[in-house]
Amino acid sequence: MMPRHIAAVAVGLVMLAPAAARADYWVYCDSGRIAVDSRDPDQMRIARGSSFCAMGPSFSTRSDAENFARRNFGGTGGSCSCR
Repeated sequence: MMPRHIAAVAVGLVMLAPAAARADYWVYCDSGRIAVDSRDPDQMRIARGSSFCAMGPSFSTRSDAENFARRNFGGTGGSCSCR
């Protein structure tokens, strides 16, 4: 049998795994180009200043964000404007 403290740690790790594995992605207009990034808007503001704007909601997978960018804005790398 597994000692009680090891079992508790194992259960805790299993409960944390989904949160740690979750990554959100955003579609941005960054310096005039469509980009998909895992940084949230606050992190982007720190990294990029005011040269970006969000182009939609967050997505749970990168491929969903890229598909949104392709369907609505012509895909990553395409030109865009934050005006």
